[in-house]
Amino acid sequence: MKRRSLLLSSSLALTTPLLTSAPADATPAGQSPAGPLTNLAHLDFLRDLVSPPTQAGHTTYRIAESPQIGVLWTYAEPNPDGTFRRVGGGTYHPDTNTWGQGAYNADDISRAAVVYLRHWRQTGAATSRDASYALLRGLTYLQTATGPNAGNVVLWMQPDGTLNPSAEPKELPDPSDSGPSYWLARTVWALGEGYAAWRTADPAFAAFLRERLDLAIAALERQVLVRYGTWQVIDGDRVPAWLIVDGADATAEAVLGLAAYVQAGGGTAARRALSQFADGIAALSDGDAREWPFGAVRPWALSLSVWHAWASQMPAALARASQSLEDRRLLRPAVTDSAVFMPWLLTSGGPDNGRLPTRSDRTQIAYGLDSRVQSLLAVADASGSAGFRQLAGITAAWYFGANAAGIPAYDPATGRTVDGIAGDGTVNHNSGAESTIHGLLSMLALDANPGVAVIARQGHIAERIGTTTVEAEQATLSGGATVVTPASAWTGESLVSGGSYILMPASAGARWQLPAASQPQLVLPVVDLRPNSPAVTRWSALTHGAGHALGEVRHGRIGAQGASPAPGALLPVTLTGAGELPPGATDLVATSTGGDAVVDAVMLEPLVSRYVIGGDGHTTALLRSAARTPRTVTVTVPASGAAVIETYDAAGVRRARAYSQSATVTAVVLPGGFTLVRR
Repeated sequence: MKRRSLLLSSSLALTTPLLTSAPADATPAGQSPAGPLTNLAHLDFLRDLVSPPTQAGHTTYRIAESPQIGVLWTYAEPNPDGTFRRVGGGTYHPDTNTWGQGAYNADDISRAAVVYLRHWRQTGAATSRDASYALLRGLTYLQTATGPNAGNVVLWMQPDGTLNPSAEPKELPDPSDSGPSYWLARTVWALGEGYAAWRTADPAFAAFLRERLDLAIAALERQVLVRYGTWQVIDGDRVPAWLIVDGADATAEAVLGLAAYVQAGGGTAARRALSQFADGIAALSDGDAREWPFGAVRPWALSLSVWHAWASQMPAALARASQSLEDRRLLRPAVTDSAVFMPWLLTSGGPDNGRLPTRSDRTQIAYGLDSRVQSLLAVADASGSAGFRQLAGITAAWYFGANAAGIPAYDPATGRTVDGIAGDGTVNHNSGAESTIHGLLSMLALDANPGVAVIARQGHIAERIGTTTVEAEQATLSGGATVVTPASAWTGESLVSGGSYILMPASAGARWQLPAASQPQLVLPVVDLRPNSPAVTRWSALTHGAGHALGEVRHGRIGAQGASPAPGALLPVTLTGAGELPPGATDLVATSTGGDAVVDAVMLEPLVSRYVIGGDGHTTALLRSAARTPRTVTVTVPASGAAVIETYDAAGVRRARAYSQSATVTAVVLPGGFTLVRR
């Protein structure tokens, strides 16, 4: 369950003997049984029913007639025999059968309802219809229906149905229904899709869902959208002040529900909220193929440095809002995120938990992968770009083994998705609600898009050549430059790469020994920018004894701190000069003048990066360009038959299509664009 936490928590160390699942069957993990990929068995195991006691301000649809409501256990841990046990959040207290947080939470109940709603609409399964009904009743019970917090949502519930508004450890807001939150945003998502699904199947229940959704929208209007049109300053940048918990990520999930609701006939208030929230998300689009964050829609308004994969459905939200509101303007930043940022992300390591701004948290989880898959498919649907559908397949290959561990992360035989894979390949074999939910949302998308699924089944990483991060402290220092290790690597808005940086007073130097590369590399120093700093670092390369000036960084080129949580900004900076390390260069040199300069790391970006996956009798190569002019490259794409070569520009528009019978394919990559080679 993710909120504004940027690091994946470690596996719970709980041994409470709770209800366990059946052991996995004999089908090897990752081997798809006949039929669809989507298997709801493990999510069904996490579901439960509870009859909550009477609690002021909380009720749900027909509770007098049907006192049991649907809920969902938060975590699931493996037992030695291969079964799983259901686990709550926080410390377990056996004397009271309670948890420090609770057994069930609104975040996961809402998203599980979305799984069942989509499965019902996609397959017609009555069991999923009934599951969505039960969970939506449980979710609306968690919503506060009366009083000053009406429309907000209590996050946690204990096993007996007692609400726990102030969990341990503490969540913000506290109490959890005292203000806007991720769980309120996700409740809007579920209620919006719920209303769209139930409005003809059961008009009375749909009317109740509409009433509760309108209540949530009213809460957002008085707590968040009251600031619509006002802006706050973050390190000199103007950012919207009307996002839910200052996040385009949280806001995007509310927008998904609002878009579904508006398309299904939602009222004026919903349409207005959808438009205003989408405007705020679009305002966080930033960068291009050569400048951080490389065309992404940033998830957090209060930091210029942070991007994370979890909850990164901003492009999906903009695409759906564009369609619901018939406003093509909202689609443009979503297209840039898909066409420019996503190829960079895939070639540079994939959807990490934290690019802060370097790959500080390389753990990858289903929430992040699914957010990217859903976004690419939604933007493909809205824009008509087939290239984005193929990128979605490449991204989804993570589930089938194209990951740091080289093993399937999802098992179609059981419906389980692992809770995460670390950058070193360590696998968290727990399978909690969040991972199960987002793994299934991805599988539903693949079942609905068989051509995308064919690409996704290529679960082997054959080659990846992308961004390399060189730590500053690896340099040979001179002139008084020193390595500094702060007490905490977290600055309040970014994370110091490797835990240390170098401090370079005037006239200091740093020299890095690099492996020779066969092509030019864009040099992006990651530096601490401070307003009015006089420090300047000048960067050069040595090739066969000859020096090549690359450009400079002015460390004072940043605006006022404003509402940013920390002074200054730790950012990759595109050099003001040529900025490209020549092929064969093995020495990178920085010298400082004017004042103290802080250098955290250096990102080296090949002008043409690549990511190649294979398996199931196919190979797919993604080529991405950071060059200013078209580049011609060769890539090995083994498999039988002709290779299809498709060239896309930075707007995701296909500009060329060709074929090759050779295993070594020659392809053109356009400036800021991407090329796909499939065989």
